[in-house]
Amino acid sequence: MIHEMRIYHCAPGRLPALLKRFETITLKIWERHGIRQAGFWTVVVGPSNQALYYLLAWESLAEREKKWAAFASDPEWIAKRAETEKDGPIITHFENMILQPTAFSSVK
Repeated sequence: MIHEMRIYHCAPGRLPALLKRFETITLKIWERHGIRQAGFWTVVVGPSNQALYYLLAWESLAEREKKWAAFASDPEWIAKRAETEKDGPIITHFENMILQPTAFSSVK
């Protein structure tokens, strides 16, 4: 099992729109594509409270490549993303890391 950590840095004041999009749109489309989330977090104390951190769980990089590509090209996702960004982009930039557990990690 590997995990992917993604950090979405939002345009000022746009974090609520991102959270709403995940809750009402993105997670349903992920479910259809078999994408498994392992958690979502916002920042209470840290460098920015306009960021969303989340983890995805993958069996392998091959699984990630296949399912993420299908999601990214999903017509419903493309349309809904455009609709939610009609007032401007929600995300200014993002970070992406593939994480592998250590031998002593409680999460494998």
